[in-house]
Amino acid sequence: MRLFLVRHGMSNYNVLGLCNDDPSDDVHLTEAGIKQAEQAGDTLRNVHLEQIFSSPLPRALQTAAIINRHHNLPIIIQPGLHDIRSGFNGKPVEDYFAAIIHAPLTTRPAGGESLLDYKSRVLQCLRYILSMPFGSTLAVAHEETLRIVYAWFHQIEDEKLRDFHFANGAILEFSVTS
Repeated sequence: MRLFLVRHGMSNYNVLGLCNDDPSDDVHLTEAGIKQAEQAGDTLRNVHLEQIFSSPLPRALQTAAIINRHHNLPIIIQPGLHDIRSGFNGKPVEDYFAAIIHAPLTTRPAGGESLLDYKSRVLQCLRYILSMPFGSTLAVAHEETLRIVYAWFHQIEDEKLRDFHFANGAILEFSVTS
């Protein structure tokens, strides 16, 4: 299987530096984010995708829909790809990081998920996706999701999960053998 992971395009909340984990909030791609999604779509245009999964958050679904213009597949909403539930919805990202600074892997701020809780959820979702009998799969999600999957494939320890970054619209590709 070839697994492609795409980080959603730039959103209005990315520009504002705000956390978002509520799908009912008006969080959408900016013009730059639409262009990033179109570029990802162009890059993946000639890949024979057999299934597309997306986080349920609108910025990811919007990105998936733009990429899907070249593939015309159903987009499967996968709750396991939902962004980390930070407990800081609508609040500055810097406040979230300040709240978890002393125990970034295990702190559950304001009733949210810890990074290790999130990792467990994402890896459960990843195992499900990898169990599917398809050749090429796309999953559209969030930077934190890409970090976790990248670290899992490259056997990077948890303490380093936030030591690397993926830009909006970034594409990761993994080849998986049974």
